[in-house]
Amino acid sequence: MSTRQQRTAYAAFKISTLTWAITAAMQGWAQEVQDATSVTEHMTIYGQADSLDKALQEQRDSDSVESVVHADSIGQLPDDNAAEALQRVPGVSTERDQGESRFVRVRGLGPDLNSVTINGTLVPAPESDRRAVALDVLPSELIQSMSVIKTLTPDMDANSLGGTIEIESLSAFDHDDLFYSLTAQTSYDENQNRFSPKYSGAISQRFSLGEGFDNFGVAAALSWQDRHFGSDNVETGGDWDFDNGNRLEGFEQRDYVISRERAGGAVNFDYRPDDDTSYYLRTLYSRFKDTETRNATVFSFEDALAEGETGETVISRELKDRTETQNIQSYVLGGERQLENWTVKAQAGYSQAEERTPLHTDSASFISDALDAGFYDGEQPHAVSSTTALASSNYTLDEIERSRSYTSDTEKNIRLDLAYDYAMAGYDSQVKFGGKLSRRTKKNDTDVWSYEDLSDYGLTDDALSLSNFQGSTLDYALGADRYGIDSDAVNGVIARLNAGDFYDEEESLINDFTMHEDINAAYVMNTVDIGDWRLIGGVRYEGTDFQARGTGIIDGTFQSIDRQRRYHHWLPGLHAQYQLDEDTKVRAAWTNTVVRPTFGQLAPGFVIDDDEAEFGNPDLSPLESSNLDLAIERYMGHASVISAALFYKDIKSFIYNTDLAGSGAYADFSEAATYANGDKAEVYGLELAYSQKMTMLPAPWDGLLLGANATFSRSSADIEDAQGNRRSISLPSQSDVTGNLMVGYEKDKVSLRLTGNYKSDYLYEVGNVSDKRYDTYVDDQFFVDFSARYFLTDNLQVFFEAQNLTDQPYYVFQDEHRYNYQYEEYGRTFTVGLTLTHF
Repeated sequence: MSTRQQRTAYAAFKISTLTWAITAAMQGWAQEVQDATSVTEHMTIYGQADSLDKALQEQRDSDSVESVVHADSIGQLPDDNAAEALQRVPGVSTERDQGESRFVRVRGLGPDLNSVTINGTLVPAPESDRRAVALDVLPSELIQSMSVIKTLTPDMDANSLGGTIEIESLSAFDHDDLFYSLTAQTSYDENQNRFSPKYSGAISQRFSLGEGFDNFGVAAALSWQDRHFGSDNVETGGDWDFDNGNRLEGFEQRDYVISRERAGGAVNFDYRPDDDTSYYLRTLYSRFKDTETRNATVFSFEDALAEGETGETVISRELKDRTETQNIQSYVLGGERQLENWTVKAQAGYSQAEERTPLHTDSASFISDALDAGFYDGEQPHAVSSTTALASSNYTLDEIERSRSYTSDTEKNIRLDLAYDYAMAGYDSQVKFGGKLSRRTKKNDTDVWSYEDLSDYGLTDDALSLSNFQGSTLDYALGADRYGIDSDAVNGVIARLNAGDFYDEEESLINDFTMHEDINAAYVMNTVDIGDWRLIGGVRYEGTDFQARGTGIIDGTFQSIDRQRRYHHWLPGLHAQYQLDEDTKVRAAWTNTVVRPTFGQLAPGFVIDDDEAEFGNPDLSPLESSNLDLAIERYMGHASVISAALFYKDIKSFIYNTDLAGSGAYADFSEAATYANGDKAEVYGLELAYSQKMTMLPAPWDGLLLGANATFSRSSADIEDAQGNRRSISLPSQSDVTGNLMVGYEKDKVSLRLTGNYKSDYLYEVGNVSDKRYDTYVDDQFFVDFSARYFLTDNLQVFFEAQNLTDQPYYVFQDEHRYNYQYEEYGRTFTVGLTLTHF
């Protein structure tokens, strides 16, 4: 059996329990029925039984196929991290950074192909090159609910292929009276053996203004966490030479020490003077401060080596030390008014995301003379070298690279929606129409300083010896322990030099850009209820004006770039749902969506140096997708549902990285790396979900809550390089299998939950269009988490959480599993805390 076959069999074994649980449930449970009150298109998941039941009620009332995570009755999401809470729902998985869930994938489509809104306004992205929003920036205490909408109606922004993630923050009308919740906790990181505190609180109250009764509400939430953790890493970065005996050109061993401080706050106001009128103001601010110290040992082989061989090797010891702060702020003002058969809604939103990275050391590199070294173990490369090879006296400071950067992403919008209720041939109907104006600006400004040839500035080899920069001992689990590099000592060298002599104008200007994206949208749709049917049909128009300004460099000569594009999309949609019986619904939808390329792909800057070029492509077309969905849901009582959904996406103009060398203007180039539009791609799959509160069992087993979901999907896309070489690939970030298992228990004062989350391996990046051996893949992962809560009193609970009990690493490989691209491990995290509530 081949390595790939073994891994496929292993993945199938791990997911079989999910399939068994769902299949067994679908073979016929005789259940008590739950009243059905409306016809909708929703799929919903929450924390434990009460929050899950609320979600299922929303599922019945929505006009979109949708998955929801909701805060429970004491104002807590079922997970500490917003992204980790979302990964529990059907069709959703996450991309992790340093072991923490950050970016959300929906139905196997990458995070940049999904959108995020807070209280109805788009959340921009802090990173300079992305559209994806890292949801771990948002403290979970500020969130009342999160919805993943998988079929968009025409009144919604059409800017997602997988799904739109809608986040709603706390409102005073979520509770009948005074509500507050205060939490204090500490977590322990196994990798760094350090403790991290966290404090959070939320409060809401309703007041009477004028002659009204409880018609004005104020809600506020605060959260602060200072988390200390780390990881151990070894990576080749793709330095395998598959054309000459699968040899390795070099690898790095990295030790990370990280502190992440999260702070956030929200203050929301609601005014409802009568039953027909409401006004609201939603505000949210979140701050994410990431401090990272990375020590690395880099082995560069003069000639590529096979495992077990040794040869001439240059070893460098490197330091990266930076602090990065991301801020997200959002303000939404709106209102709704009913005037007989008319409903009028208006909203204005402003949101901004920014990332500041003050002046820091990107790399301080100390290089040895040539030594004899090699490696063993292709999955986790270890060094073969003398015991003295890493001695500090062997290394001399060669180069320091310093930089600072600032990115901002601002979106302003205003929208108006009008709906009119009427009778169409005696059937209840509603026509709805409106429009939205959106103005988005993305800016990036980077400055780089490269300190080289330091001996020319009066610094001797003795002064530049690594022995003078020795820091504390590193606890590195994937190789020999060694001393780190002292960043203060590195800064002391820089302080002696004139920064102006080392300013790198080329690296600074190439990364600067300003992009404007203006979208004007309008729609019309009609809803009609005919017996057990609900039909929704309509069309949305979106016109986009795009402008990009930046700088290109041709053999050292700077050139200003200014590109403009204008394009339009008409996006029809049709939704149908049928009430099969009191507790069973069938839903179908045909929708059309459009997603613009990422800002990194659209970047106008370029570098042409002799016969090598690298550039973005501001002329890229957006991705267009025609989507088909078919779903059936059966409600079986309190917090109980079983569902299945089929989906298919026909995608045009998907984007991939390519090399234009050897063609057209780049005929004489050895490399011309950029991005291109593919012709066509498709994604299709099946989602299964099941949850049930086991009230039919005798005590104490009637407190059990079971849940399982799985998504089985496939994708294919054709890519082509400049020489006409073509092949088919899976879409990047698309896992064939994702799934969750949950066993919960709630009885009296005890609440327990054990969860498992699985995703199969997926294509990470195309390395060479003409040679699939250079493609990289992310290995499959299976995470197990546990949480326990005990109510000391009706208002005071103690809780314990354990994350990553399986101690899952992050592994990226090239071609086959035995060829490392990146391996990183994090360890487990344990948390204890207290929560005081009143509601």
